[in-house]
Amino acid sequence: MKMITAVIKPFKLDDVREALSEVGVQGMTVMEVKGFGRQKGHTEIYRGAEYAVDFLPKIRLDIAAQDDEVERIIETIVQVARTGKTGDGKVFVTPLEHVVRIRTGESDEAAV
Repeated sequence: MKMITAVIKPFKLDDVREALSEVGVQGMTVMEVKGFGRQKGHTEIYRGAEYAVDFLPKIRLDIAAQDDEVERIIETIVQVARTGKTGDGKVFVTPLEHVVRIRTGESDEAAV
């Protein structure tokens, strides 16, 4: 099993969620996060004063998936979240060693 973590632009969340649902993803965790990469921050003017926004708002998705689903999920996220501009985000895949469903006690593949 793998944990897929995707960081995307906030306005892409609904499109990505719908597309993932269409390819069979039944659950995910969504968090509002802030960060920066090559996009860096930007400056804004508020009440006549300029200030730097160092961390930009992003959405983080965590999806636990079985090994044979990982590539399809990644392709879907990349295809739907891409705008072609800096700051589109990243997808990280890490091994998922153990999962337990709290309600039933099921573990690993049965818990996903």
